[in-house]
Amino acid sequence: MKSITKTIEQLLERGGIALVVTQVSGPGEIGSKLLIQADGATAGTLGDPSLDSVIVEQAARFLSSHEETRMFSVSDFAPDFPSARETALLFERLQPAPRLVVCGAGHVGASLARLAAFAGYQTTLIDDRAEFVKREKFPEKQIDLVLTDDWISAVRDVVGNGRGVSVAVVTRGHNEDEQCMQAVVRANPDYVGLIGSKRRTSIVIERLREAGISDEQLRNIHAPIGLDIGAVTPEEVALAILAEIVAERRGATGTSLSAWRRKIS
Repeated sequence: MKSITKTIEQLLERGGIALVVTQVSGPGEIGSKLLIQADGATAGTLGDPSLDSVIVEQAARFLSSHEETRMFSVSDFAPDFPSARETALLFERLQPAPRLVVCGAGHVGASLARLAAFAGYQTTLIDDRAEFVKREKFPEKQIDLVLTDDWISAVRDVVGNGRGVSVAVVTRGHNEDEQCMQAVVRANPDYVGLIGSKRRTSIVIERLREAGISDEQLRNIHAPIGLDIGAVTPEEVALAILAEIVAERRGATGTSLSAWRRKIS
């Protein structure tokens, strides 16, 4: 347990993702734990090396599903394993708390920061205009404010290694967009979106390509940002953006939940 606790502390410090498996029933010690990191490294044991092995194989599938927690019987993924039906396991996803970096504190950026904070995201709002990042405008503790005269350095410092981080670039112009994007795409955050028309975002992306950004990194940019909900007001645009960020984080499609019913009808 000490080994697992220490590994979890180190994992969260560097923004890693892992799976914690706890034995709930079956042969062996109830409550024993096995930690499997995204790269396959493990800590702890359920007391049976062969059981640990089949769980490691299942871990990658669980982590790719974006589920946070689920109860499994070993028979669900290894039906031929001895005592498979009697052995119940709790799978719990371990990852950093979600963070959102908003570049630009105009109407949309301010609305997005407030909405994201309400939804549980630790949010950083960056702008180069002091009057736009005054604390009295954002009393929420979940919102950190950054005033900068160097977008590239500010974004690089806040985004860090990009793990567990979503970034929305919603500045007021091409130059600010490009400076932010130069720093963002190189950090490879979990999500990066750029506001603007198809023409405006295409111009920025083409300039990033000319600056040496790889096609793979460019394909990960959501531009124009957000889901198509017919948003008009800044608050609606913020909702469309956050909805896409949540869908990306959860591995969802963003489609209507009732679409299947209409198809049947």
